Amino acid sequence: MKFNKYNISPEIKRSLEESGFHKPTDIQYKSLPQILSGQDILAIAQTGTGKTAAFAIPLISKIQSLKPRLEEQVVKAVVMVPTRELAIQIEQVFRDIGKYTSVVPVAVIGGVEIEPQLKKLKKADIVIATPGRIMDLVYKGDLSLKKMEFLVLDEADRMLEKGFYNDIEKLITLLPRRRQTMFFSATINETIKDLAYALVNKPVRIQLSPKDPVSKNVEHSVAFVEMDDKRFFLERVIRENPDKKIIVFVRTKVRAERVAKAMERVNISTETIHGDKEQKNRFEILNNFRSGENKILIATDVSARGLDVKGVDYVVNYDLPELPENYVHRIGRTGRGTSKGRAVSFCSEEEKNYLEAIEGYIGKEVKELKLGKGDYQETIDFSEANPYDWKQLMVDAETQPAKKKKK
Repeated sequence: MKFNKYNISPEIKRSLEESGFHKPTDIQYKSLPQILSGQDILAIAQTGTGKTAAFAIPLISKIQSLKPRLEEQVVKAVVMVPTRELAIQIEQVFRDIGKYTSVVPVAVIGGVEIEPQLKKLKKADIVIATPGRIMDLVYKGDLSLKKMEFLVLDEADRMLEKGFYNDIEKLITLLPRRRQTMFFSATINETIKDLAYALVNKPVRIQLSPKDPVSKNVEHSVAFVEMDDKRFFLERVIRENPDKKIIVFVRTKVRAERVAKAMERVNISTETIHGDKEQKNRFEILNNFRSGENKILIATDVSARGLDVKGVDYVVNYDLPELPENYVHRIGRTGRGTSKGRAVSFCSEEEKNYLEAIEGYIGKEVKELKLGKGDYQETIDFSEANPYDWKQLMVDAETQPAKKKKK
């Protein structure tokens, strides 16, 4: 079924047509009719399957139909997200889909001046923010939820991981009982189920979860590499893919900076994104990566999960994640939509228990990228960071004229 057959506003059909979107993805196909009919939904689907558009399209259409009857400007929908970057990204999706409508989406984030955002908030139909930021706006009297009709929780599993559970529980008490709730998550567990069923009313459950939760568009493998040798293998991946856009995941902010320094020493330009960066700086870094000005982004899970950057060709798990579901989210940064992507994980001896947990979570072994002794040593030998490049020393010795013996 094509988008032009759905009961959505002509303005949305026009923007989708111009963007080249003619047919919905599976999650959109299953969600759109239910949301348009007013049903609460609990949707579980892999990253990169088009979840944002699955709620943005029907929300914009429904609010567009309400606006002529409204006597005053009021916020009609709230979208809760785990990170500032994701809020900005979702705001842009709403703007792109609703560019020919009068619906106004506004992302409200911390780390930047609040006054310009509050000015925009007065004209907002849809507010996108973290649960903590929404609570702050409500308590300060800058946001009223009394006439809100739609609630969306996106990346719900990530919000719980970041400790937003208490904020969400408090917000529930401030929301109108008569509302439509859309709950989206890439993974689900008992805690998420409890939260979901506290929010929704007789929801339609939509679950697109094949036996393998990893997108079929992503070819992923693992290489067994000693912890101290990982920098050589990252250098090799980057040099063998000079025109590719690559995200490198590490476990901590300190590790991100160390890896960046290691690449700097071999004349590879990278940028890092993590929680210690100023918000303005984080936006600049993401824009540089999106535009291709910088092709190597070194990131922690907190900063990069959920981000939709077009054209990511390769994901490198420099460190394996402690939480197995984060493996799926990380490598889901590539192979999005109909694109193909590749991912490789470096697993040291100390991380094998993480690998076992990942394989248990995805229900199968991760394909091993076998490295023979020759391949392994060759990677180290040819690194610009290796002061003991014996092969090059041998070549130099053969090409230098022999010294004359002293008489």
